[in-house]
Amino acid sequence: MDNAKILIYDGSFNGFLTTVYRAFDENIQIADIQKNTISQNGLFSDTETVFTEMANAKSVWNGIQTKSHIAIRNIYFAFLSEQKGIEILLYKYIKKLFSPSDMLALNFTDDLEPRINQLAKTVAREKQSLEVSVKFNTTEDKVQFAFIKPVNDVLPLISRHYRFQISETPWLIFDSKRNYGLYYNLQSVELISLDTDALHEDMVCSKLNIKSLLVRKLHRQPMQKKRIGYIQERAAV
Repeated sequence: MDNAKILIYDGSFNGFLTTVYRAFDENIQIADIQKNTISQNGLFSDTETVFTEMANAKSVWNGIQTKSHIAIRNIYFAFLSEQKGIEILLYKYIKKLFSPSDMLALNFTDDLEPRINQLAKTVAREKQSLEVSVKFNTTEDKVQFAFIKPVNDVLPLISRHYRFQISETPWLIFDSKRNYGLYYNLQSVELISLDTDALHEDMVCSKLNIKSLLVRKLHRQPMQKKRIGYIQERAAV
C-alpha cells in the first residue's frame, strides 16, 4: 500500500478516537493502528504518533452516535476486548459507518459488523458475570478489596454497578492482569495503581493497609454511565 501509515496511539479509547479523527481529517491511508506499548510492524509503512486530543475524540464519538447508538456501544465494548488487530478492524467499521454508499451494505458485504458484535457480546457477558461474582475481603483499614483477572478489560464497565451496590464503605477492585484498579472513596470512583510489590493473591487481607499502597491516580478509560455517553477520561464516575 503506497504511502500508507501506521498510526501509533497511547492505548486509551480516547487516544484511539483521536487517531480515527486524524485519519479522516487528513485523509491518511492507514496500514495499521497500534498501541505505543508494542513494537511496530509494517516493512513498507511510515509510522506517526498521534497524541490524544479530547475535543477530536469527542467529535468522533458524537459523530458515531448520530449514526447509531448501538454502534457506539459495540465499538467501545469491542475495543475493551483487546483483541489483536481490534483497532484497524474498528477503524474500517467506523469508516463504513460514515460512508453513505457502504452504510447501506454494511450487513452484507463482509463480516465486519458480525465480528464486532460478537466481540462486544463477549465483553458484555464478562461484565455481567463480574457484576455478580466479585468476592471482597476486608482489609486492616476497612476497605473492601478484591482481586480480579478478567479476560477482557471490563473494569471500566463495572464501576457504576459496584458504586451503587456498595456505597457505604470504601472498596477497591484490582485487575492484576493489567495492574490498575477502581477505588471508591465514598464520594467517587478513581482509577488507581498500586504498589504491587506488597501484593499477592493469597495474602491475608485483614493484615493489609490498602490505602498505604495507593500509588497514583490514572487517566485511562472512561467509566460507564447508565447509557454509553461520552465521558472525559480524567473523571471516573
